[in-house]
Amino acid sequence: MASARRRLPTNVPGDFFVDDTCIDCATCRWMAPATFDFREGASRVREQPVAPLEITQALQALVACPTGSIGTTAKHPELARVIRSFPLEIEPGIFHCGYHSADSFGAASYLVQRPEGNVLVDSPRYNAHLAKSLEDMGGVRYLFLTHRDDVADHAQWAARFGAERILHRDDRTRGTASIEHWLGADAETIVTGVVAIPTPGHTRGSACLLVDDAILFTGDTLAWSQRLGHVYAFRDACWYSWAELEKSVAQLATYTFRRVLPGHGRPVSLDAASMAESMQACLAWM
Repeated sequence: MASARRRLPTNVPGDFFVDDTCIDCATCRWMAPATFDFREGASRVREQPVAPLEITQALQALVACPTGSIGTTAKHPELARVIRSFPLEIEPGIFHCGYHSADSFGAASYLVQRPEGNVLVDSPRYNAHLAKSLEDMGGVRYLFLTHRDDVADHAQWAARFGAERILHRDDRTRGTASIEHWLGADAETIVTGVVAIPTPGHTRGSACLLVDDAILFTGDTLAWSQRLGHVYAFRDACWYSWAELEKSVAQLATYTFRRVLPGHGRPVSLDAASMAESMQACLAWM
C-alpha cells in the first residue's frame, strides 16, 4: 500500500499520488498516460484524473503497480470492479494481465486465448483474483517465458493450472531448472499460429512470440521509442550481446506483424507496412 506520508513532492496536489517506493518501471505511465508521467527519477501524478475513463485507468495502474507505489487519499468504491476487470482485453483473444511483479522490474504479462489451450506470456504477480479470472477464461495450458528476467511467480502459476512452461535452454537458471519445455536454436510452433522465435541479445536465451503473423510479444528484445518514433532495442540493458541482438532484430524484420507488445513500455500498433518500416529504422539506428 502506498503511503501518503511518503508521497513524492513532484505529484500535483489531489487524490492520486505516487510515493517514494516507485522503481520507475513506467507501468503507470503507459496504462494511464493522462494521469502519470516522469519527473526526477520516478513516476508522478502530473494531472489528477477527472473523467470516468481517466479515473478507471488510474485505478487500473494502481492495481497493476508492482511495488504498490500508487495511492489515493479518498476511497474509491469502484476499485473492487477495477480489480475484477483484469485481464484487460486489448483485442479479440489478447489480454493484458496487469498485476506486474517487482521481481520482473514491472514487466507486463499477457494472455493469448487459443482453442488448443491458452498461452500466458511471461509471469504476472500471483494473485487469487487474477487466477480465478484466468480459470474462467479456460485456464493456462502454456506459460511462455521470454527470458530469464521476467519469470516472476512462474512456478506458482504453473502449479495452479498444470501449465507447461517454455523457456530457451540458454536462459536456464537455478530458479527455472524445473521448466518442462526448453527451446533450442530454431523457431518452434507452440500451438497453431503461435510461434516462438529465439532472439538472443538482451540475454543469451531471449525469445519472442509471434501470434497469427500479427502480434509480436517481445519481452526485452524490442520496445517502442516515442523519442525516436520507431521500435528500438535497449542499448543500456543488453546483458549478453549487442551484435547478436542486431542479428535477432534483423531476423524479426523478416516476419510480418502489426503490433508489438513489449515486456517494458507501451504497446504499439501500426499497419504491417509501417511496422516493417519501423523495423528497418530500428536496424539503421542500431
